[in-house]
Amino acid sequence: MRKITLSAMAILALSGAVTANTLTLYTDTTTGQVFTTAGEGRTEMGDFIDAKSVYEENQAQDSAIVKKEADDAKAGYVPVKSKVSKLQFSGTHYLGYKYSDGGDVSKYKDSSSGFETRRNYLQVKAYLFDDPKSYMRVTLDTFQNTGEETGHDNNSWEVRLKYAYLYLNEVLPFTGVELGQVHRPWIDYEEHQGWWYRSISKVYVEASESAHLTNSADIGFNFKTKTPYFTSEVGMFNGEGYHGEEGGQGNSLEWRATAAIMGNGDQKRKPLKDDYFDASFFGQYNMENTKNAEETYGIYGLHSVYNTPRFLIAAQYVMADNDGASATNQVGDFNGQGFSINGTYRFADGYKWELLGRYDTWTAEDDKDATEANGDLERDYMIAGVGYQYSKNVKFLGNVLFTDPNKDVSDDDYASYMLTAEVHW
Repeated sequence: MRKITLSAMAILALSGAVTANTLTLYTDTTTGQVFTTAGEGRTEMGDFIDAKSVYEENQAQDSAIVKKEADDAKAGYVPVKSKVSKLQFSGTHYLGYKYSDGGDVSKYKDSSSGFETRRNYLQVKAYLFDDPKSYMRVTLDTFQNTGEETGHDNNSWEVRLKYAYLYLNEVLPFTGVELGQVHRPWIDYEEHQGWWYRSISKVYVEASESAHLTNSADIGFNFKTKTPYFTSEVGMFNGEGYHGEEGGQGNSLEWRATAAIMGNGDQKRKPLKDDYFDASFFGQYNMENTKNAEETYGIYGLHSVYNTPRFLIAAQYVMADNDGASATNQVGDFNGQGFSINGTYRFADGYKWELLGRYDTWTAEDDKDATEANGDLERDYMIAGVGYQYSKNVKFLGNVLFTDPNKDVSDDDYASYMLTAEVHW
């Protein structure tokens, strides 16, 4: 009896007499008979689609896929294949114009001007795991080789590796780790919380016009912790930085500890929408690397920033301690102290316009370039400018930089006037 019933169901489902594509069937719980209408003692079996409709739907889907592939090929698109479930591409570009002029003994004693591509970052993330917060990242950067690196064409534009690391999320409670060529603990934090204008100047501890103590990436590992009221980074690195030659006898222990006073330290903050107030202690204990004539030195800094959509104010104090500094070994920059303060005021509809300013001062002890008997060298650095958020991907900036590389030397200061287009995609 069941075989007869199933045969009847198949005939009924495929019958041309049934005009609906989807058919609801019912069965008599006593006899097992199948019906197309509900009734007493009948239980619904479900909805059935005739084979002809299924075939036609599959054909339509196949045709749509073929058409899209043909359109993509016509437009010049090519398929991207990977052994991972997802690839994410992004880019950052700092494009601009700069005019500089200075005194008789400055590096710009003859005025200079020109168009620039200060940075061109190309980044890809490959998501290797089920956890969407774990990935492999590679970031490439362009730079102009001015002849300082041997074996290259002088003044040519070249590409170098900025980051190449595996990030594993939650290897410890609230903590992930970067392994490879990674972020160093401080600079990336400041660029995304306290100084949002990397397109016109590096942060205080990296800028050559200021403290000039370290840079943003190195080979090693970096543990990154995020909680609402506390964030930190702790890592061990080669010490020379991502474009310094590794050859020293030791490594560099580096850290950042931040109190997120307003309780949103675990969030990705947006300066035009979020309020935040942070206080940080950061530093390095850098052991015998080649960048510093194989001397061990320490960097210690305190930093605080308060941001609201209307304005931002940030300040820091940094000292570097290097017992090996002298007038002959050229490492006096790693032995000194100084401070920096910067602010932003935002206005107009949606805070699209902003005024920005910054003042840095650094006193390096026992520097070979100093003229006073005590060997100290003091340099000042000032920035003032205006910005306009053209779209979510593009910001335009105009600013002036004033630099005095040694206050004890006459006519060595200079000024630079800059126009910048900052692009993110």
